[in-house]
Amino acid sequence: MEPRLLYSLAADAILVVHAAFVLFVLLGLTLTLVGKGRAWHWVRHPGFRLAHLVAIGIVVLQAWLGALCPLTAWEMALREKAGDVVYAGSFIAYWLHELLYYQAPAWVFTVVYTLFAGLVILSWLWVRPRPFRRRGRHDDR
Repeated sequence: MEPRLLYSLAADAILVVHAAFVLFVLLGLTLTLVGKGRAWHWVRHPGFRLAHLVAIGIVVLQAWLGALCPLTAWEMALREKAGDVVYAGSFIAYWLHELLYYQAPAWVFTVVYTLFAGLVILSWLWVRPRPFRRRGRHDDR
């Protein structure tokens, strides 16, 4: 297979992972809040809740530091090696780009990410996760 095509496919794969990350962050909070009302036990799973909190924490930290997301940087480097210009490539790349990369001043994203992280933190208080269990202990309940 031609190297340029491989770079382009790898960039598309990273874009899909990036979109999945964004969906996890957005849907994680939504499902947690809906799940409380529907008594879904899995929304209180500590691993899920911690992964969600860490995910939005990374986004907020990058925004406050003015850092470029590593997934974006990696994808752009691969697109450059593929010879792509501004997502001129595949259908997947075009539409995911349209969904992920909209235009606004940087401060808008920082404020939105920070407010969203605040909602995630409030969800920890409103929809308390179950405590982590220690390995080796058996619960007979």
